[in-house]
Amino acid sequence: MTNDSPATRTIGRPRDARAGRAILTATLQLMAERGVRDLRMDDVADRAGVGKATIYRRYRSKDELVSDAIATLVSEITIPDTGSTRADLRALMTQAIELYSGSLAARLMPAVLEEARRRPELASTVRDQFLAGRRAALSAVLKRGVRRGDLHQGLDLELALDVLAGAIFYRLLVTGGPIDDRLAEGIVELVLRGFAPVRQGGGA
Repeated sequence: MTNDSPATRTIGRPRDARAGRAILTATLQLMAERGVRDLRMDDVADRAGVGKATIYRRYRSKDELVSDAIATLVSEITIPDTGSTRADLRALMTQAIELYSGSLAARLMPAVLEEARRRPELASTVRDQFLAGRRAALSAVLKRGVRRGDLHQGLDLELALDVLAGAIFYRLLVTGGPIDDRLAEGIVELVLRGFAPVRQGGGA
């Protein structure tokens, strides 16, 4: 996250980019440790090494701070086009595995999703800031796979997207199983086989 923010939040003297990064990093760390509900601006300020006024020059509320912090977890997602639906899906799933295996996001998401159940506005933030970009990239690859004949013409796109993400989140939030390359490969194989084009004669 850079120090670029909506003009409506610009108050006082010019911002220090280092302070901005420190505030967002501290926010993510504290949410992962304590959850969203127990996040306090005083604690963010202490962890970031800034005054609380520095935070309020950037953010009018805790909700704004949480939204921007979550947004920093999402890097720009490039839609791969290797010429192979399998390789394209594998590339995107590898990125997801890297994000959720042993990173701050892996520790943070259970707390964020738990709070999102209580707060519709946070649930909207998670969908729009965190999940939308990756889901859009996967959707583009799946639609291209249909055009190539690698996937069923009547593909249930939403179901396929849920299958691609579901196994990762199930392990992250429920079983604690390994989130690794083997999982990524298995999910891709499951989608390619499960949504394969129907061959003449009724076979799949």
